Amino acid sequence: MEQYFIPAAVLCSFLILVIPGKVRFYYTLALILLITLVTAIPAALEFFSPLNVTYLRSEPGLTASLTSTNWVFKGYLGELRFTIDRLSSFFILVTNFTVLTGMLYSRGYLKAYENTKNPAQFALHYFSYVWLHLSMLAVLTLRDGLAFMIAWELMAVSSFMLILFEAEKRSTLKTAVNYLVQMHIGFVLLLFALLITEAGTGQMSFDALPAYFASHSNTGLFLLFFAGFAVKAGFIPFHTWLPEAHPAAPSHVSGVMSGVMIKMGIYGIFRVLISVQSDWYTIGLVLLAISALTGLLGILFSIVQKDIKKILAYSTIENIGIIGLGMGLGAIGLALHNTALTFLGFTGSLLHVLNHSLFKSLLFYGAGSVYRSTHTRNIEELGGLIHRMPRTAGLFLFGSVAICALPPLNGFVSEFLLYIGFFKGLSAGSEYLSILFLLTIITMTLIGGLAIFSFSRAFGISFLGTPRKEIHLQPETITRDMIFPQILIAFFILGIGLMPMAAIAPIANLVENQFHPGSAASLLSLTTAMNKISLFGLILISLVSCILYLRTRVLRQRTPAYGPTWGCGYTEGTPRQQYTGASFAGNISELAQPVLQNIEELRPIAADDIFPHKRSLHLRTIDIFSVALGKLTDLSWLVLKTLARLQTGNIRHYILYAFIFILVIFVLLYLKLI
Repeated sequence: MEQYFIPAAVLCSFLILVIPGKVRFYYTLALILLITLVTAIPAALEFFSPLNVTYLRSEPGLTASLTSTNWVFKGYLGELRFTIDRLSSFFILVTNFTVLTGMLYSRGYLKAYENTKNPAQFALHYFSYVWLHLSMLAVLTLRDGLAFMIAWELMAVSSFMLILFEAEKRSTLKTAVNYLVQMHIGFVLLLFALLITEAGTGQMSFDALPAYFASHSNTGLFLLFFAGFAVKAGFIPFHTWLPEAHPAAPSHVSGVMSGVMIKMGIYGIFRVLISVQSDWYTIGLVLLAISALTGLLGILFSIVQKDIKKILAYSTIENIGIIGLGMGLGAIGLALHNTALTFLGFTGSLLHVLNHSLFKSLLFYGAGSVYRSTHTRNIEELGGLIHRMPRTAGLFLFGSVAICALPPLNGFVSEFLLYIGFFKGLSAGSEYLSILFLLTIITMTLIGGLAIFSFSRAFGISFLGTPRKEIHLQPETITRDMIFPQILIAFFILGIGLMPMAAIAPIANLVENQFHPGSAASLLSLTTAMNKISLFGLILISLVSCILYLRTRVLRQRTPAYGPTWGCGYTEGTPRQQYTGASFAGNISELAQPVLQNIEELRPIAADDIFPHKRSLHLRTIDIFSVALGKLTDLSWLVLKTLARLQTGNIRHYILYAFIFILVIFVLLYLKLI
C-alpha cells in the first residue's frame, strides 16, 4: 500500500492548484485527514506497542533498536526507505494532530481574506500547507542523509510560502526572506555534519552515526548537528528568525510552526543523541547551559513585547529552553549511569514537546481570533475583550494556565518531572554537579515565575479592563469552526493533566527503547505523587463546577444589573489611565538591563518652544541578538558591494583573475600548504 500512497499523495496535492475554489478547503481537509490516517495508524501501533526490544551491539555501546516499521518506496531515482520507530512515531502523532487542528481553524480564519485575495493565492496557500505536512513526515521517517536533506529543504520552502500569504506587505516579504536565509544556514551546518559522517563511515546516513561515534570523538560532531538543528528549534542565539516569522504568518500557520515545525529541530537532536556513544557529560553540560540561557532570555523578551503574537513567539523560545534542560538532564544521567535522571530528563523533555504543541497552538489560535475581530495585535490598543469575546477569552486563559505549568493542566506534568529529576540530581554526583543542578532549579523557578507574569500581562491587558482605544470590534467573525479545534485541544490539555500516566508510560517506554538506561519501573515509582495531585485537581474542578452550576440556578430567576466597577470613590478616570503593557513590565525591564535594551522615542520640548505641539512617547525593546545579526548582515552586504566592483565587464580583467588564482594555487603547492 505504501508504494502507492506516496505518489498518490503527491499527485493529489497538485490537484489543489486546479480544483474549484468552493471545494478547495474540503478537498485539502480530506487530503490532510487521509495523510494523517495512513501515517498515524502505524505510528500509533509502534508507539503504544508493548516494549520488546532486541538490541544491536557495537563497541563501546549499544546502538538503535531493531524494532521499527519500514516502508520502502521504489521509484525511478532508486529506493526510499521510510522508517517509523518509537521516536519518530511519537513526533508523527504530535505533528498530525497539530496540522489537523490548524487546518480546521483555517476555515474560519481565512474567510476575511476572500474578498482581498484571488483564488490562486488560496490554492498556493493550501498546497504549501499540505507540503509542509508531507515534508515534516518525511523528515521524521527518512534516515538516508541525502533524502533527509531534500525533505528538510522542502519543509523550509513550504513554510516560507506559507509566511508569504500577505506578501503585499513589505515587512512580511522581508521577514520571509530572512527566515529562508537562516534556514539555509542551518541546512549548510547539517550538510557538513552528514558529510563528516560519510567521510568517517562511508555512509551519509543517520544509521551510520553509531559507527562514527564509536570510533571518533562524539562532542565535535554532536555540536555541529546541534547547531544545525538549533536554527530550526529556536535555541538562543539561533532564534532571531522566530519572533519575526510567527507574527508575519497567518495564525493557523503560526500554531503549526510553533507547535510542531520547530520541534523538527528537537527531533533531530534526539535522533543524534540516541547514537552518541561517549562524552555524555560534556554534551549534557552544553545542553544545560544553552537551554538555561534560552529559557531565561526567551521569557524575559516575551514580557516586554506589545505584539500578542510576538509574546507567544518568545514564549516558544522559552519552552524550547525547558525541553533542552530535560535533554541535558538525561544526557548527564547517562554519563552517571543514573537510571532515574535519564528517565526523568528525557521523558519530561519529550512530554513537554507534546504539551507545548497543544497549549501553544491553542494560544496562537486565540491570538488569531483576537486579530480577526480587532484588526490589531498590539495589546496596548486592546482591553475589555472578555465581555465581547467570552469563548476566546476563556480558551486563551485556559492555554495561559497550561503554559504557566499550573495544575491541573498538562504543562505542570512535564515540568514536575523535570523538577523531580533535578532535585534527585542534587545527591547523584559531585558537589560541583550539585551546585549546577541547584542553579538549574533556581533558573527553572525564575522562568516559571516570569511565565506567570508574562501571561498575566498578556491576558489582563488584552481581555480585562476597558478598551484602551476605539476599535470596531467584530466578534461575529469568530465562527464555530474556529472555536471547535480550540476546544478539541483544550480537551487533550485537561486529559493529560488529569491522567498524566496515560502519557508518561508510553513515553517512558520510548526512552527505554531508544536509550536503554534500565527498567522504567524507577520512573513509575517516582510519579505516584502525580496521581494524587491529579486527583486533587479533579476534586477542585468538580467543586468549581458545582459552585458555578448552583450560582446559575440561583441567579436564573433574577435580572442581572450591570454598572461600572467601583473605583474607590474616584470615577473620573479614562481608559488611558489604565495599566499599559509597558507600565506592567516596567520594573522587570529595568532589572533585566542591559539584556533588555529599551529605546525611548520622544521629541523633547526645547527651551524656546513656547507653545509646544502634541508629544507622544513610544517605548520599544530590542533583541540584542537581532541587533548583532543585523550588524553582521550589514558587514556582509558591504563586503559583497566591494567585491561587486570586480565585475567590470572587461574580458582582460577576468583573464587576470584566472591567472592570479592559478598563481596562488602554484605557490601553495610549492610551499606544501595544500
